[in-house]
Amino acid sequence: MAAYVPVDIASTRNAGSSILGADDLPVGEQIFQGLPFCVGGTGANQDACLLAVGPGHGSDPVSIAVGQKATYVIFAHRLLESKISEGGLVGEEIGEYLFHLSSGECHSAKLRERFEICAVPPDGGSPFLAFSDTGDKLPPRWEGRWSESGRRQMEVAKGYSRWFVLWPWKNPTPNKQLESIEIRPGPRVIAIGGITLSSLDEDPICREGLLDVVITLPRDEDADKPFDLEVEVDRGVATYAYPLPEMTAEEFVNHDRKGWGEAQNEKCSPTQVEIAASPSATVTVKQSGEKLGAVSWGEVLEKGKAESDSRVRVEIVDTGRNWVHTKVVDDDSGKPVPCRIHFRSPRGVAYAPHGHHAHVNSNNGTWHFDVGGDMRLGQASYAYIDGTCQGWLPRGEVIVDVARGFEYEPIRQKLHIAPEQRELELRLKRWCHMAADGWYSGDSHVHFLSAQGSHTEANGEDLNVVNMLQSQWGSLFTDKQEFTGAPSISDDGKSIVYVSQENRQHFLGHLILWGLKGPVMPWCSDGPSEAEMGGTLEVTMSDWADQTHGQGGTVVIPHLPNPNGEPATLIATGRADAVEMLRHAEFNHHEYYRYLNCGYKLPLVGGTDKMSSDVPVGIYRTYAKIGDGQEFTYDTWCKAVTAGRTVHSGGPMLTFSVDGHEIGDTVALPGNGGTVEVEAEAECIFPIHCLQVVQEGKVVAEASEPTGARKLNLQAKVKVEGHSWLAARVAGPRYESIPHYDGWGRGIFAHTSPVYIACGGEWWMFDQETATYMLTLVDGCVEYIRNASRLHTEETVTHHHGEPDHQEYLERPFLEAREAIHKRMHQLRVPH
Repeated sequence: MAAYVPVDIASTRNAGSSILGADDLPVGEQIFQGLPFCVGGTGANQDACLLAVGPGHGSDPVSIAVGQKATYVIFAHRLLESKISEGGLVGEEIGEYLFHLSSGECHSAKLRERFEICAVPPDGGSPFLAFSDTGDKLPPRWEGRWSESGRRQMEVAKGYSRWFVLWPWKNPTPNKQLESIEIRPGPRVIAIGGITLSSLDEDPICREGLLDVVITLPRDEDADKPFDLEVEVDRGVATYAYPLPEMTAEEFVNHDRKGWGEAQNEKCSPTQVEIAASPSATVTVKQSGEKLGAVSWGEVLEKGKAESDSRVRVEIVDTGRNWVHTKVVDDDSGKPVPCRIHFRSPRGVAYAPHGHHAHVNSNNGTWHFDVGGDMRLGQASYAYIDGTCQGWLPRGEVIVDVARGFEYEPIRQKLHIAPEQRELELRLKRWCHMAADGWYSGDSHVHFLSAQGSHTEANGEDLNVVNMLQSQWGSLFTDKQEFTGAPSISDDGKSIVYVSQENRQHFLGHLILWGLKGPVMPWCSDGPSEAEMGGTLEVTMSDWADQTHGQGGTVVIPHLPNPNGEPATLIATGRADAVEMLRHAEFNHHEYYRYLNCGYKLPLVGGTDKMSSDVPVGIYRTYAKIGDGQEFTYDTWCKAVTAGRTVHSGGPMLTFSVDGHEIGDTVALPGNGGTVEVEAEAECIFPIHCLQVVQEGKVVAEASEPTGARKLNLQAKVKVEGHSWLAARVAGPRYESIPHYDGWGRGIFAHTSPVYIACGGEWWMFDQETATYMLTLVDGCVEYIRNASRLHTEETVTHHHGEPDHQEYLERPFLEAREAIHKRMHQLRVPH
C-alpha cells in the first residue's frame, strides 16, 4: 500500500458544490496539506462531488467500503452551518463515524463542533483537533501585489480552510483490516469531500518543531550563482533560505572587524533553512525557479543528510537548543549595558534574541524594511538590547558578537551552552571615554526612526546625540508625529534625541535644520523625488536657513556638496554653520578643502543619513568638544559644533593640536608666518594605517603602519608662510578607504575640523579659482530659476512668503551671494 491512498466515495456522493454556496470547488484528485484526496471520487463534477448527511440529505447511515489496513483515516469534511454565533454550544455532537473491522470489532468517533469538525469559515474559533485544508506558506519573496506590501514583513501567510477541515482519526488497531466506514447523521448537515488512508506511523499533519538545515550545492556552476534559492516541503513547512557566511567559525572569531559584521555571501551555497516535516515528506530545492533536486525528509532524519543527483545535499545541523537569558554588563560597573548582539552556530546559522530578526531584510533595495530595533552589517544581523535578552541558543558551541559604538572593546568569541544552561553573562569593557574629556558624540542625520527608537539605538551604539529628521519624499511625509520642538532626553541624561527637519530640493540642494522650535515650511519643493509630482519651486535653502537661525537653530549642509546648487550661496552669505561629509571619497574632501582655502570657516560634522536597517546610527559620528565647566545639553553640543570643535569619525578616536591649540582655535602668528608644532594621535578598535596632517589640503606630516596598527601618533613642525589652516585625518593605507560592512560601504576614517593660522591680523584666505567656481554655481542657479524650474503664474497663487514678486524673492539670496563673492574679490586687492 502507498503511504497515503484516497478512498473512492463516488458511490455515495449525493450533493453538488452548490450546497457550499460556491461553484468552483476543486474536484477529482487534489492535494490538501500535502495529502492526496479524490474529492467526490472518480468521475466527480460540480453537480455531484460531495457526500452530505443530515437534515434534508437523508437521516439513514451511509456506509463507505474500505477493505484495507490503515494507521490513520483522514477526512476532508465540514459543517454547512454553525449555531455558535447564535449561542450554540462548543462541543455539541452533530454526528458519528463508525469504523468496522474485519474481525467484527467497531470503533466509534463522535463528531463535536469545533473539535473534529466545524463550519468553513469556522464560527466561534478554529477547531481544536482538525486542520485547515491549506498549509501555512511564505509570501512571494522578491515581488508581489502592492496590497500585500505591509504583510510582506510578516514572512508568513496563515493557511486557512478554503473548503474543508482535515481531521485525522488514529486507528487503535492498525494491524486489523478496516472493512468500512459508517457515517451516522446528526442534527446538522455534514459534508464530506474526500477520505484518505495512511499506512504510515506518522502524524498526517506535521506537528514537529523546526530543525536547522544546511543545503550545499556541490557543483560550482550552481553554487556560484547569485543567491536565489527556494526550498519547498510538501508535507511540512520551510522558512526562507538564507546564504551562510563564507568565513569559517575560526576566521570569523579571529577577524579584525569584531562586532562590526562581515562581508555578505552573495552565492547560493552553503545555505541555511529551517524545516519541520513529516518523515514521508519530500524536500525540493529550486534555484531561480529551476528544480535542482529533491530528497526524502525521512532519509535526512535517519541518516542526518541526503543527496540528490549530485546537485543538492541536505543536512541537519540542529544540536538542540536552550532558552537562555543573556546579560551583557559593563566591566567596570557590573551593570547591564545597552549594546547590540549577534549569535550564530559554528556553521553560521543565526539565532536572534526573541523579538528580533535573525535576518534583517535590508538587502532587498528597501528603506528600513524590518522594524524592531535590529540592524544588519553585511552578513550579520544584530539586535539592539538594553543589556538583557532571552531566546533560543544552540546547545554546544555558539559564537557571540557584541559591540557598543567605537569606545568599547567589541566581543567576538566562542562559548559553550551546556545541556541545562539557562543563564549567560558577557562583559563589555570601555577602552576610552571621550565624554569624560568633554567630547560628546552625535549623528547629524537620521531618518525613519521614532524618538524612542532613536534612544534605543543610540544607547546601543554609545551615541550621545541623534538628530532625527522629518522630511518629505514625494507624497510621503515621515516622522511628523515625532516633532515636539524640544529635545527628548533619556532618564540618565546620556542620550539626547532632537526631532527636527531635513528640507530638500532635487536641484538647489538639501539642508539640515537642527533644533527647530516650530516647523519650517514648505519642507520640500520643486518636484520629485523630494517634493510631490508636479511640484513648483516655492522656497530657497537660504530662506530655510534664515528661518532656522531665527529660531536659534543650527544649519548644516548635508552630504556636501550634492545636490550642488545652492550650497555655494549658503557658504558665501554665511548661512551655513557646518558641513557634513557622508563618504570617504576624494571628491568630498576636495570640495571641503576648496571652501576652506577660499577663507570660509566651516566646521565638519559626520552623520549617516540613515534610511535603512543596514546602517547603524553613529557609524559616522560627530565628536563635539563642550567647554570646560559646561553641562552636556543639546544647545551646548550644537554650540561646540558651530565653534568648529569637532571630529568626524567612522571609528578612530583622533586628537590634534597646533602649538597646543585645540581643534577650532585660531593660532596667531606674526605677519611673516613661522613654524608651528603639530601633534596628532589616532586610536581605533579597527586597524588603521595612515595618520596625516594636511595644510590647505596637502599632506605635510604623516605616520603610517602598512600592516595596520591599533594606535598611530605623530609630532612634526610645519612651516606657515601666510594665513592657513591645518587638520588631521586617519584612514587605511595611503589614506584610502577600507569599507565598513554597512549598506553604503562607508570608509573607516576620521577627520578633524581645522585649526586656523592667522598671520599678522584677522584670519583671511582667498582662492580665485574657488571664487570663480562659486560664482558659476550662483549664476547657474539663477539661470535655473529663470529658465528651467517649474513655477506658478503670479496671478493664480499667493506664496508662503507673502511677497508680491515671487521671482525676486527666489533670486534674492543668489544676488546676495554674487555681491559677497565680488566683495571678497575686491578685498583680495587690499593688503592683509
